[in-house]
Amino acid sequence: MALTDDRPIFQQIAEQLEEGILSGAYPEESQVPSITEYSVQYRINPATALKGINLLVDAGLLYKKRGVGMFVSPGAREQLRRQRRERFYQDYIQRMVREARNLGLTDGELRTLLERGMNEDGH
Repeated sequence: MALTDDRPIFQQIAEQLEEGILSGAYPEESQVPSITEYSVQYRINPATALKGINLLVDAGLLYKKRGVGMFVSPGAREQLRRQRRERFYQDYIQRMVREARNLGLTDGELRTLLERGMNEDGH
């Protein structure tokens, strides 16, 4: 993953790890890249990498084995899914329903549009 300039680097590192946990690239109880690996790979200060990793430690998604490294916590993937589903609801569904009401769409019309979108996606 390439880091971009649009968000703080530590947040991008945390998001990259979250994506890895969700995708299964970092299964529960597996070790994640070290702070040194991040700092060398992205040419960043180790404190910046640590700050990103600590976001996930504070959230209970990673834990430290002293002298060994950082590991994915049991239940981390499901915890992330729950958080993302709630964020999806708040960021997209609630806004979509408000806009549908503003446009005067009925529940049935909204469902039809949603189904159309899902069918056009090919899934």
